[in-house]
Formats: sequence, C-alpha cells, structure tokens
Amino acid sequence: MLKKLVLLLCLALPAFALEEGFTSLTNGKDLTGWKIVGGTGQYKAEGGTIIGTGENVKANTFLITEKTYKNFDLRFEVKFGNPAGNSGVMFRAQQKPGENGRVFGYQCEHDDSSRAWTAGLYDEARRGWLAPYRKGDGKNDSPELKAVQKAFSEAGNKLFKKDDWNEIRILAEGNRIQIWLNGEQRVDYKDEAPEFTPEGFFGLQVHAGKAANISWRNLRIKEL
Repeated sequence: MLKKLVLLLCLALPAFALEEGFTSLTNGKDLTGWKIVGGTGQYKAEGGTIIGTGENVKANTFLITEKTYKNFDLRFEVKFGNPAGNSGVMFRAQQKPGENGRVFGYQCEHDDSSRAWTAGLYDEARRGWLAPYRKGDGKNDSPELKAVQKAFSEAGNKLFKKDDWNEIRILAEGNRIQIWLNGEQRVDYKDEAPEFTPEGFFGLQVHAGKAANISWRNLRIKEL
C-alpha cells in the first residue's frame, strides 16, 4: 500500500521536482526576487509560469534576479506565444551603472525564426555571437563558418518545437559553458577572452520589436 502511495505521489509531481539538489528560481505565484530593467516589455507570473509580453517594445527588456550566481546547472522550459518575437535567458549577466543601466553578458538564445539558433550562445551588448561563431574574428564570411551556421540551423529546426514547450539546460563551470536543447547538446564553449565573466544574475528577455509573447516555466537551479 505504501509503495502504491509513493508511486502515485511521484506521478503527480512534475519531473523537475524529483531532481536532487535543485531549487526553484521562482515562488510560482509572483515576481518576488526579480525586477524589471531596460525597455517597455512587461512580465507577469501566472499559474507557475512567467510570461513576457510587449507591443512596439522600445529597447530590450529584462526580468532579472536580485541574487547573483557563479557555477550552476540551470534547467527550464520555454515556449513562444508569438512567432514574431525573439528572446533569451541571460546568465552571469551584468548591468551598466544606473538603476536602469544596460544589461550585458552571456545569453542563451531563444529563436523562433527559420534560423533556429535556439540554445546558441550570445554575448549581449558586448561581443555578439560566441556559438555557433564569434563575430570579429575576420572569418565570418568563410565557407567553413557558413557551413557551421547552416548545420546549426538545420539541427535547431529539427530540435525546436514551435507550438510546445522546449527543455533547455545551461551548465556553467568555470570558463566552460554548455547548453542543451531538448536533450541534445548545442554549445560547448570555453571563454578564454578577457571578457570572461565568472558571476552574475539571471535575466529573462523581451526583445525590442513590434510584438513579443514568450513563457518560461520550471526554472530551477543547482549551484555547483
């Protein structure tokens, strides 16, 4: 009888609740522990989900954690409600001086377009793309890099679910950053540049543009 009760309880819990050592980044009810900075995008908590929206959004807008993190295993799910938008999750991010200073740093890309670079690694307001390629290396137009970008898009289009939730995992240990999309690794990057950032906050992005509607849920973290 006890075994049956335990089994029923396990089936009733979401999968992430069974992951040892993980804690939630949200309380499931409101935006306590987070704050909005940047542009005119909006955020709300609803049914355990954080939803970012906006129309004619002026400047990239971020919902950022008040706490900072160093090494971690971050896992969450993301879904687009409007294919016109673009988004991402900042990690180890920083903010320029001022209450509404520009957010910059590492970003796990969310890309609902045919380019399909979701789970790519972008350096917001700093160096640009780090994976699948790095801007400024003088080789952006080479056939080799074009082939890498094409392969990254093809894989992304196969992995990304346009009308459903997508599971993303970000593992940051020292200067090594790894990112997975729906169980497949997309990025394995070592940042050996002077811009390497060992610690910072998390941030959910509503990108500047005509429209945005994106949802995140099951945001949980294991600090390493």
